[in-house]
Amino acid sequence: MNNLVIDLTHGGVKIAISLAKKGKNVLAYDLYNTLNSIDAKMLSIYNVELIKLSDLGEFKGDMNVIYPIHMPLSFSDIVSNNRNLNYTFQSHHEIVRELLRGWGEDIPKVEVTGVKGKTSAVFMLKEILIDENPLILSSLGAMLFEDKRKIMLKRDISIAPANIKQTIDLAYKVANPICKIAEGLVESENLRKYNSAIFESSLGVSGIGDVGVLLNIVEDYPIAKGKSSASEAKKQVFRCDTVICQKEAYDTYYSDVDHEKVNTFSLSDETSNLYLNDVSYSLDETEMNIIFKNVRTVKNNQISGEISLNVFAPGKHNVGNVLGVILTALSLEIPEDKIIKGLENYKGISGRTNKKQIKNITVIEEINPGINTKAIEESINMIANLDEYIIAIGGDYGITCEEIDEKKVSEFLDRQNCEIILTGEVGSSIFQKMSKKCELIKDYNEVYDVALKNNKNLLFIYRSDYRKLKQR
Repeated sequence: MNNLVIDLTHGGVKIAISLAKKGKNVLAYDLYNTLNSIDAKMLSIYNVELIKLSDLGEFKGDMNVIYPIHMPLSFSDIVSNNRNLNYTFQSHHEIVRELLRGWGEDIPKVEVTGVKGKTSAVFMLKEILIDENPLILSSLGAMLFEDKRKIMLKRDISIAPANIKQTIDLAYKVANPICKIAEGLVESENLRKYNSAIFESSLGVSGIGDVGVLLNIVEDYPIAKGKSSASEAKKQVFRCDTVICQKEAYDTYYSDVDHEKVNTFSLSDETSNLYLNDVSYSLDETEMNIIFKNVRTVKNNQISGEISLNVFAPGKHNVGNVLGVILTALSLEIPEDKIIKGLENYKGISGRTNKKQIKNITVIEEINPGINTKAIEESINMIANLDEYIIAIGGDYGITCEEIDEKKVSEFLDRQNCEIILTGEVGSSIFQKMSKKCELIKDYNEVYDVALKNNKNLLFIYRSDYRKLKQR
């Protein structure tokens, strides 16, 4: 059988080489024409043949097509190049699950997806699982925490499914620096530095997680040139043995899914397995009381109870992430005191939601490649005393699948009784649609200077890759 790996931009090179190492006959199609010379050389070393779809006419027999979930092509687009082949189709997520079969059977594994809050949830879970030396793939990098010390495995890495495999391979190299990495996955404890794993995924999960987490679908944006949607891609979370899902998303998109262990959470719906009983919001520490009932665990038990804690979660969207994390930890049967302690240690993420002091002002940053209309509204709504703040909004387009409804945002901003600064490509576009007078600044760094000069606190909402801002 031939295996055709489509899309070498989003992890396809790793998939193709991993299959070739297993003795498979592998073909590869560079869908977006981004293959660099180093990756091309690696494919050549492992006898992976680069082809165009039009070359399919030269093949006979069975053809397994391995495709990204966001692929703009339809299956019929591929089949039309040679209708005589016997086609099967596997997504990148599915092939990664196959490649990792048997890995990590003795450690807790969590996969996290959702439209918003994925990275924050991953690092909350990191704090809870810190004693288990977690291995992490996130939009901030692949990393390993050994005795609470961070080991950065790779900083510039996407959260494509293939990079779960790459993260595991990188961790193996750290543990065995003088050994050539084996294709067979190593389970010997003395060759592994981690005892838990948390993987962030943008469009669904691979299904290797003991627990799959779907935080929310605040906007069901289109993917694959409108051929699919975020909700359809994230449905893959139900491949995991135990699923954590926001109740509202479950009711809207997945109520017909047949799965034995689904635990739901909600800010207000008392029919969910975990819900917010009481809350007192604060920009420093939000105090909350949570009720949980009939939570199905990975060990097939059911637990109920009540938990109270203080955590950095300055708005409703942040609290929603906390609820999903707590339900995940409960489903793993992590003791409540450990959950509370871990979340109390969470202070936000630099380059995501965080709070800091710059001289005499308070700065709250919401920096995220997925900032969209709803996130902007919720971020502003979490500030009770807007007259003490400057609101700065901006960023870049072309980062993620989500887009911003500029008209809706401009109308929302027009209603705000506070000083507003717009910056960057996003800010410039919103500026043109606003009626309210506000300031447009080209360089986002100047936003901090304006706040300091006017002795006003700053809420900075910026849609960008954290790596672009980390030198600030």
